[in-house]
Amino acid sequence: MFAKVIVDIAHAAVDRAFTYRIPEGLEVLPGHHVLLPFGQGNHVKEGFVLSVSEKSGLGEDVSVKDVLSCLEPYTVLLQSQIALAEWMQEAYHCLLVDALRLMIPAQLRGSRIHEKRERIVYLADPAADFASRSHLQTEVVALLKKTGQPMSVRDIQAFVPGASAAITALLKKRVLSESSFTVFRRPEYGAQQVNIPELTPEQDQALTDVESLSSGQTALLYGVTGSGKTEVYLRCIEACLQRGQGAIVLVPEIALTPQTVGRFAARFGDRIAVLHSRLSAGERFDEWRRIRLGKASIVIGARSAVFAPVENLGLIIIDEEHESSYQSEITPRYHALDIARRRVKMSQGRLLLGSATPSLLSYYRALNGSYKLIELKHRVGGRPLPTVTIADMRAEFLNGNNGIFSSLLLSKLGECLRQGHQAMLFLNRRGYSTFVSCRACGYVLTCDNCDISMTYHKAQNAVRCHYCGARKPLPSVCPNCGKPFIKYFGIGTEQVEEQIQKWFPGTRTARMDADTVAHRDAYEQILSAFGRGDAQILIGTQMIAKGHDFPNVTLVGVIAADTTLNFPDYRSGERTFQLLTQVSGRAGRDRSPGQVVMQTYVPDHPVLQFARVQDYAGFYQYEIAQRKKCLYPPFSLFIRLLLSGENEDALIERGKEYAKVLEADIKTALGADGQGDLLLLLAAPAPIARIAGQNRYQILVKLLRTKRLPQALHAVYDFETSHREDGFLKIEINPQDMF
Repeated sequence: MFAKVIVDIAHAAVDRAFTYRIPEGLEVLPGHHVLLPFGQGNHVKEGFVLSVSEKSGLGEDVSVKDVLSCLEPYTVLLQSQIALAEWMQEAYHCLLVDALRLMIPAQLRGSRIHEKRERIVYLADPAADFASRSHLQTEVVALLKKTGQPMSVRDIQAFVPGASAAITALLKKRVLSESSFTVFRRPEYGAQQVNIPELTPEQDQALTDVESLSSGQTALLYGVTGSGKTEVYLRCIEACLQRGQGAIVLVPEIALTPQTVGRFAARFGDRIAVLHSRLSAGERFDEWRRIRLGKASIVIGARSAVFAPVENLGLIIIDEEHESSYQSEITPRYHALDIARRRVKMSQGRLLLGSATPSLLSYYRALNGSYKLIELKHRVGGRPLPTVTIADMRAEFLNGNNGIFSSLLLSKLGECLRQGHQAMLFLNRRGYSTFVSCRACGYVLTCDNCDISMTYHKAQNAVRCHYCGARKPLPSVCPNCGKPFIKYFGIGTEQVEEQIQKWFPGTRTARMDADTVAHRDAYEQILSAFGRGDAQILIGTQMIAKGHDFPNVTLVGVIAADTTLNFPDYRSGERTFQLLTQVSGRAGRDRSPGQVVMQTYVPDHPVLQFARVQDYAGFYQYEIAQRKKCLYPPFSLFIRLLLSGENEDALIERGKEYAKVLEADIKTALGADGQGDLLLLLAAPAPIARIAGQNRYQILVKLLRTKRLPQALHAVYDFETSHREDGFLKIEINPQDMF
């Protein structure tokens, strides 16, 4: 027997299947993780078996090396995962081994982690008398006689402190015997009481619509905030399990809270497994192993959980499908939605996308019939959507208020606190002030490594770069002119928290941003404390904007509703609407009605007005008209090739040269009839021209969506592949940001 093996080396020169002989007595199957000799020196390497056959397919005079061993007693890859990786290699022009590595825990490679085994001991002869001068040995034996059953060494040590040496001595005397068993390291999540509500007519119809989907079909569940999308997910999974199938549920990383996971655990118990970046290496390995061994058939996780080894996969759910975090920023640059669509087609399953603010592309596909559109237009229990009021900060300034809070928001906050309710304040900027400048000469403190201003953090009395992490002490005088006229401009979450204490002394606050959730459990601790009522006001960035359900929150304040409107990105309107609608939806999710105050300097902007009444359909019609007029996606496609290098002049020269060659390649691929499909090809320094000491240069391509688009994309990928070692940082399709 012979095996086709991909060697676990990420290099284009070896990114192909090699043939190895399977020695007698060794069982090797497709998907096995193996050790094998490789290269002239027969260095021992790891590899993944792609297929097994009776013939090598090579000439009789070709010598074939032997597989050395299998690293695990089970296959680590499903046949469907191997097929998926091969599809990714073609679709993303990536190395096959890079795609295969996504399917398994990183710690499995190199045997960096192993299964955990628990030692247990028991009396070799329970009826035998035992006497010893060691009181610890006597206590251990007495404990085991009292329980009458084996005990783990860890439990014995809890009852008899310092018993480790006594146990060892008793084993040597053969008074005790020992064995061990496998323990799965499980993450902890908040257990919730099982409460299965009666479905509303809209939810019941949504469930029927999902169940009626054809094999491989995708549906978009558009439901206003609080409309009960999660309960629909739970019922869809129940139906999936009844058919003997498994399911994957993807949620944004920031929404993977004990509250979220607890709802699934309450309904499905040990049948769920959780995969996300905040797990320890042992927990992640064991959760993956539980899925692979069939002990868990429901997977809840962030983006990478889309690769979970669920057999007989019947359903994938992507909650908050509009989230940019579903796009991978490292090679292979996959989007979880694309992978999910491919997996359900391969498994004949179904894909359900859910959001209160669907991405423009998904809603466009739903209206055009590519997806089935399912709607939940009302909140559960007939609860009204929160009342949203826009506070005009221009009028506040003219009336003498130059502070952070409008008079309206201060009034609503006071009322909320007096009634014993909770509030959330949203500002998508961390730190204290967004930049520091000299009022004498206008100098702005910038990062030495990046072409970006530094943010002031009052708690450390320092300025920090939010791109490379560099930090400097705050200067007392201007580094440029030497005068002591340093001033902070803009506001961040730190300053909001400080101002709350000024206006409402003694108010208990919690802050959630990238600075306060740096350690592993901080995110859960802050949310749990707020859920218990330990804090009256939660202040945060977009981390607090979605996925949370706090019954006592009746007020949401948006400090600067127009911040993201001014980003130089064609999606700025879409992202602003999504953020504002999502954060507004945190208010009034229980019996008490919700109120929202949005502070802005452009109160009449259409995006804010649509967000004020949560009119997604109206926003979509407005935004799609803007996109069509400017031929922005979904009517076109942006491609960005990003280059980097230390020598700025050489980088610019290379960028210009590449742009000429790439333009010619694209036009050749488009053919004579498709020259007009190339709408833009611009070569220039990236908007942030330097990050972490590296200069950045971009080639921005804009292509019309026609039947010739795949050929043009292939030309771009082929160009990138042939220049992969020449300083390319990355290639992006519809990049998540234009910076």
